[in-house]
Amino acid sequence: MKLDPIQAASAAQFDKQSQHYGKGHVLEQTADVESALKHIPLRPGWRALDVATGGGHTGLLLAARGCDVMLGDLSANMLERAAKLGAERGLHVATRQFPAEAIPFSAGEFDLVSCRVAPHHFSNPEGFVREAARVLKPGGYFLLIDPSIADGHPEVEAWLHDVEKWRDPSHHRIWSEGTWQRWCATAGLMLVHSELQPMKQPDLEWYFTAAATSPENRAKVREAIRTAMPAVREFMRLGEEDGKTVWWWQRLVLVARKPDRSH
Repeated sequence: MKLDPIQAASAAQFDKQSQHYGKGHVLEQTADVESALKHIPLRPGWRALDVATGGGHTGLLLAARGCDVMLGDLSANMLERAAKLGAERGLHVATRQFPAEAIPFSAGEFDLVSCRVAPHHFSNPEGFVREAARVLKPGGYFLLIDPSIADGHPEVEAWLHDVEKWRDPSHHRIWSEGTWQRWCATAGLMLVHSELQPMKQPDLEWYFTAAATSPENRAKVREAIRTAMPAVREFMRLGEEDGKTVWWWQRLVLVARKPDRSH
């Protein structure tokens, strides 16, 4: 499996940190997925591909709903732990190691392709959207959930990029809602639903621990928080609660559909 430098950094990071992404991880709470599924007529027996599955929480939810689920990830350790978590819950899922930008399946194999809180690590997210559209069956659905930002806030976007890159060097970039919508349209997907949901980041120290942030980079993040411009401070709702640094992300929940040419 040939990886570019950004993909290789992600694989190494998540192999190393895989133990933090299972039980007890914030992504185990799947209310955002449940909300998105209201816009998808999910049925038992659907073939579902969860790309960059991480701890496997989205894919396991789909398996519990009766889908035939394939978990994909760059990290072999992540896939092993996700499959083990599924077995503990009595759920069988298949696994496959691959980069999101080169999905190793034939065209039209899946009823649903999902990807949650991962694309900000991808080296070519537009290429990932094209790949997701390719492997979807006509009439199939694409579900994306990832940290994002409303269009028209370049100062905040730049601040977020710096903070995330310092916290986790495998981070690549956060993309705006409008950018994701354009990529879907270019790939031939029809927008079904798109919204930015507020998401609280309640503890800076946990945020560091999840990525094993170096002491030097922790100091850079703290300084960025201390010196954040008023526009950034207001948009991110930066503050202190019970001695902990908190802020609010925007999380994009997007559902798109591949047209069924027979209708």
